[in-house]
Amino acid sequence: MPAVSTQLVMALELILVFAGCVLLWRHGLSPEARRQPALLARWDISPGNFLLFLWLVITVGLLAQFAAVPALRRADWGETATVVLAGGAFHVGMLLGALLFSLITRKPEPVPGPAAVTPALIPAAGATFLILLPLITAASLGWQFVLARLGLEAAPQDLVGMFLSVESPWLLAAMILLATVVAPVSEELVFRAGLFRYLRGRGPRWVAFLLPAMLFAALHANLASFVPLTVLGMLFALAYERTGRLAVPIVAHGLFNLNTIMLLFAGVAPGA
Repeated sequence: MPAVSTQLVMALELILVFAGCVLLWRHGLSPEARRQPALLARWDISPGNFLLFLWLVITVGLLAQFAAVPALRRADWGETATVVLAGGAFHVGMLLGALLFSLITRKPEPVPGPAAVTPALIPAAGATFLILLPLITAASLGWQFVLARLGLEAAPQDLVGMFLSVESPWLLAAMILLATVVAPVSEELVFRAGLFRYLRGRGPRWVAFLLPAMLFAALHANLASFVPLTVLGMLFALAYERTGRLAVPIVAHGLFNLNTIMLLFAGVAPGA
């Protein structure tokens, strides 16, 4: 029988999912919601500068990771710390690459950055987080069913085991910080403010939503979470398009990751 704390977490999660269903109708599916105009402006950037943006983000990210790994191995903090902090170095490198691009191009074609997190953004980000919960739950259950019917193993991400097995409180704090702050900022900057915003208006709208979301999911290198993360990426893009503020999907992304971590430690997360 589940522990009382686990039951409480499950009950709270069900309440959040129900609230998400209500908000999904109110802000996404109702006739009034569908009439709301998108507030995201077109990113007027040349193809050459966009390729420069991608090259700098990926290259600086990889260089930061390659530079971090030898130093981490010399520090002998263990394999888990090396993998986690090297991943963190990659995300920090991506942010530095975006900053370098902004410094190189300056005013003509700057990379769109996150808007300040003001009190007005919190309700929008919170609503986005709640709305995605029932949709991601449905996507996860459906994808697990498909994998089971195909006879494929739905193994969780390696990071799940790392979270549950880490013993150092400092390493755990670093992992939570990376998952809830650093990764949401870098991933939303690259996949939503970069890829999605560039493709939006330059081809079929569904391509702009689907392609960056699939690349975002592929980055996590896990079959069991591929479809749910693809759906997640599309929902973040929709929130960005609807509000025109990158801080909305950034905060919602951080809340989603924090919620997943809490479920992991409560023993009720699906392990995606």
